[in-house]
Amino acid sequence: MNNKELDLETPLRDEVERHIRKLIKPLKDEDELKAVLKVKLTKKEFKVLNNWANDEELQPLLEKLSLDEKRYEELSSKLIKKINQEKIKQEMMI
Repeated sequence: MNNKELDLETPLRDEVERHIRKLIKPLKDEDELKAVLKVKLTKKEFKVLNNWANDEELQPLLEKLSLDEKRYEELSSKLIKKINQEKIKQEMMI
């Protein structure tokens, strides 16, 4: 691994690692992880996760996705449960 690879930002990967309870193997690289998540998550779930990863403002996202606070909370908890499912974790790991 050279220095350029070490300097690459991996916000999505870091965010997923933050929410997974038990990570046995390392996660795939950013592009592969994004491809797996796009297939396994709904569009709204993926956009919420991306929003968290990039530390973006929440309000514009809620307006864009037509979500209220209650629905956002439900979607967030469902998203975290989903990325902690063994089958999905297996696909996200190397």
